[in-house]
Amino acid sequence: MADLRVARSELILGGQKSGKTARAESLAAAWLAQSSSHKAVYIATAQAWDEEMRERIARHRSDRAARVPGMSTVEEPTELAHAIGEHSRRDTLIVVDCLTLWLTALLLPAAGHAVEEPPGSHEHGPDALISQAVAAAAGPIVLVSNEIGLGVIPLGRDVRAFVDALGGLNQQAAAACERVTLMSAGLALTLKGSP
Repeated sequence: MADLRVARSELILGGQKSGKTARAESLAAAWLAQSSSHKAVYIATAQAWDEEMRERIARHRSDRAARVPGMSTVEEPTELAHAIGEHSRRDTLIVVDCLTLWLTALLLPAAGHAVEEPPGSHEHGPDALISQAVAAAAGPIVLVSNEIGLGVIPLGRDVRAFVDALGGLNQQAAAACERVTLMSAGLALTLKGSP
């Protein structure tokens, strides 16, 4: 952990259970260890749509508190740019986990009911909001997102539209961030910036 360098902004990509959140938490722990005046805020975007997800969120909350005891948690499934702006300070590292669930809440607001025209990269769309939030962050920011475009082309228009939208969002976030890291099997591969 002492060797871990916190970047001004970092996007962490990877598949499910690839180690994305563990890296983000390690960066937060390294930030907190650098100075007693440092703070860390975890912005969680998950929503509990069913009992299994409620249990998962509770377990993650408990595990996170044990792994990074000095990090506070804010739950914000949709107003992400506002939450980042509200908690961003020079002495505060923000972890956003994750962009995938945030985009899901925007595109499928009623848990499975797709909107007719998903928001794109226009000036108020998800892509632009993330780029603006990263640029405006006063302190370091770590974004976590899933890389879901490596498999077969999904069946169904709504699923294809979501994969396309997340791919575009990830590209915008990668362009806005100083460092981009791809996680696989718990290993970090630096795609942009220095490790």
